[in-house]
Amino acid sequence: MPELVRLQRRDEIALIIADNPPVNALGQALRQGLLQAFQAAEADSRVRAVVLVCEGSTFFAGADIKEFGKPPVAPSLPEVIDVIEGCSKPSVAVIHGTALGGGLEVALGCHYRIARADARVGLPEVKLGLLPGAGGTQRLPR
Repeated sequence: MPELVRLQRRDEIALIIADNPPVNALGQALRQGLLQAFQAAEADSRVRAVVLVCEGSTFFAGADIKEFGKPPVAPSLPEVIDVIEGCSKPSVAVIHGTALGGGLEVALGCHYRIARADARVGLPEVKLGLLPGAGGTQRLPR
């Protein structure tokens, strides 16, 4: 299985790179990789800041539809975002393409966000009468 999340250190910066084609869906393996990468960056005394980026044409485009209707498998997205938000080192989400649903919630869990001018963000689940499930209703207004 290809590595969905890589952690690279560039001087004092931890670069976390997600690559889950075609849309960087937030499936269990990717969530686990994000959790482990942020925990490793937190534990590394040489790291002073964390940058989260995605390969491909988009940032995280939301939930992995292959997991719909199945029992949840840890770590949950709220658990992962809590670790990101709780990191003692500043984190920056670099957004391109789309950051939708859980993808936007991951970006909101980072301390800072930077986006390309043509990036699109949103919580489209609200149009279906669903609440964002990982704290987006609290983080977005902040």
